[in-house]
Amino acid sequence: MRTIKLSIEYDGTNYAGWQIQPNGMAVQQVIEEALLQLLGEQVRLRSSGRTDAGVHAQDMVASFTTARKLPLQAFVGGVNRFLPPDIAILSATEVPTGFKAIGDARSKHYRYTIYNAQVRSPLRRLYSWHVREQLNLPAMCDAAYRYIGRHDFAAFRASNCVTKTTIRRIDSVSVSSEGNIIVIDVTGEGFLKNMVRIMAGTLVDIGRGRFAPEHIDMLLKNPDRKKAGVTAPACGLCLVEVSY
Repeated sequence: MRTIKLSIEYDGTNYAGWQIQPNGMAVQQVIEEALLQLLGEQVRLRSSGRTDAGVHAQDMVASFTTARKLPLQAFVGGVNRFLPPDIAILSATEVPTGFKAIGDARSKHYRYTIYNAQVRSPLRRLYSWHVREQLNLPAMCDAAYRYIGRHDFAAFRASNCVTKTTIRRIDSVSVSSEGNIIVIDVTGEGFLKNMVRIMAGTLVDIGRGRFAPEHIDMLLKNPDRKKAGVTAPACGLCLVEVSY
């Protein structure tokens, strides 16, 4: 049996997230159906994580096993023939047996994009959060670095998150801007459900003046979801890279 690792890009707008579920079409389901058409056999993708409904990915990693001896390029061009325009296989590599897309990952890089202007942008509506109030960028930068380190992120998870531990390591957080675009880049070993979106929402509330930058320190020491910021819309979030 061969283990094939795929690098996948997708626009999550029309999907109920990555993982197969009963309440809507998932990215995983669409790709598995395309692989079925190519291989003539059902395979199960094992991904490096999940993305919520409406979240995008620049480089989602997933793997599967197969006995078929197709050349690697067939898993790119061949699968892409059966995929819709908003999903594409970027590359395929053969990896050692036992490779685990999620277990072997060292870190993940997420990017959250904000469109900070009075008037909404129709062209950016699917890929950014429109925030009308002028945001205080220095305050957001001051707050962002406070996330770095190993902390209890219980204040930054969805209410239905059922993970065993809320301790996570964040390696870097940066806030940058160009024109009306503000970008929040977050890299860490792993994330709770909605964690990056709540981190971004809290930074925006700090930029609005609702909280001081030091509020992050308090939330990490005394976790309380009700005292954190809003959950930023899914459309602004993109999984940029998974590192191994």
